[in-house]
Amino acid sequence: MTARRLVVAAALVDDLARPARLLAARRTRPAEIAGRWEFPGGKVDPREGPVEALHRELSEELGVRARLGREIPGPDGGVWPITPRHVLRLWFGTVVAGDPAPLVEHDELRWLTADGLFEVDWLDGDVPIVGRLAELLRDPVDVH
Repeated sequence: MTARRLVVAAALVDDLARPARLLAARRTRPAEIAGRWEFPGGKVDPREGPVEALHRELSEELGVRARLGREIPGPDGGVWPITPRHVLRLWFGTVVAGDPAPLVEHDELRWLTADGLFEVDWLDGDVPIVGRLAELLRDPVDVH
């Protein structure tokens, strides 16, 4: 079996100490997933660390710098299986510079509350992660 490619993303929240809202991004491509929602992030390039890749992706996709909080471990050795070929590592984060804008691969951004996380059509691989985040956001939790 071929190793699955690592994707990194951020669950960008309004406040790491007491998160109440989460930023979602709507994809524009490829066609088979256009219009569906995801966490901002992307693939890790060769010779690039996961955190370094995440900061690069947030800058490229949203035009922001973020402070990362704790990682949200997945059920598969700490990662989240999102497709048969990709696994995801996800960190809480908050914007520290810039105003999020849909610059690349997205046409809309939306801040969602804990009770409204499923008001958008998430990518299939992200649905279990959103379920876990809903639990974390409903309880006052420090996500540093």
